Amino acid sequence: MKQMNQTTPQGSNKNSSNTSQQGRTVPDELVPSRYALRVGEIEVLVISDGVLTPPAESMATNADPAARAAWLDDRFLSRDAFDWALNEVVVRTGDQTILIDSGLGMEYPDFPRAGQLGLRLKNAGIDLGSVTDVVLTHMHFDHVGGLLVDGVKEQLRPDLRIHVAAAEVKFWASPDFSRTGMPPVLAELARSAAKRFLDEYRDRLLPFEEDGEVAPGVMVTRTGGHTPGHSVVRVESNGDRLMFAGDAIFPVSFDHPEWHNGFEHDPEEATRVRLRLMRELAETGSWLVATHMPFPSIGRVAVAGDFYRWVPTWWDY
Repeated sequence: MKQMNQTTPQGSNKNSSNTSQQGRTVPDELVPSRYALRVGEIEVLVISDGVLTPPAESMATNADPAARAAWLDDRFLSRDAFDWALNEVVVRTGDQTILIDSGLGMEYPDFPRAGQLGLRLKNAGIDLGSVTDVVLTHMHFDHVGGLLVDGVKEQLRPDLRIHVAAAEVKFWASPDFSRTGMPPVLAELARSAAKRFLDEYRDRLLPFEEDGEVAPGVMVTRTGGHTPGHSVVRVESNGDRLMFAGDAIFPVSFDHPEWHNGFEHDPEEATRVRLRLMRELAETGSWLVATHMPFPSIGRVAVAGDFYRWVPTWWDY
């Protein structure tokens, strides 16, 4: 994997500002919000949609509160709420530009630091009209929300292809939140965002059962667990490999894979999925990017006793 020098900050004047595609006024950014690399001959761009701040207990709903607090204390993190990265990926290969997930959009105003994908795509020189394919790891509101922002659909190509697992589409027709730790307000938000997405984009969907080829070297595979149709994307070229794991793996997963995330619809299966994926990553040496790993969320997975450890990449400036 060759990392490409696109980590330049977007701005340096803290008193100036831009207006995002979502209509929010945001200061010029003082830190990088995109990171580029090559996987063989395929270009990959990790883009930050911003930061979510959910309650800390949502990352480990079945954990002993004292153990969860100790994990947070060891990392100098708040016991109440923590910064949770929101990463998307753009893959460019041949004549295809592939967007993997679309971020929060305006779906949850209580997370004002997220929903920046439109602005950051523009700053990266990616026009929405150039996107040929969208891949959805799943249909939670922080993954489809960017496609629901006013004016976005009109900028997209009429022949846009949206790849999503058939099981995911079926699930959101009548979703079951009984095994999640989602509060009612977020469950209703998830339900309404998925319904709006299906109403808006159903005619552009290319559902797949278990696997689908998005482009040569770019495959999407259903894992289930987090949601029934949750999927991961694998990119492979010239012996290099990268996996975008969506919401299958979180920062806490390496120390406590058995801890359930509050947004998981089948927590036990989600645990089995992340252990299986981490084993694959350790065995193959593939790079890992995941939605909620700290930006730029690029690293490898190594064996550590009975479990695994996260080895973040060295930044290439």
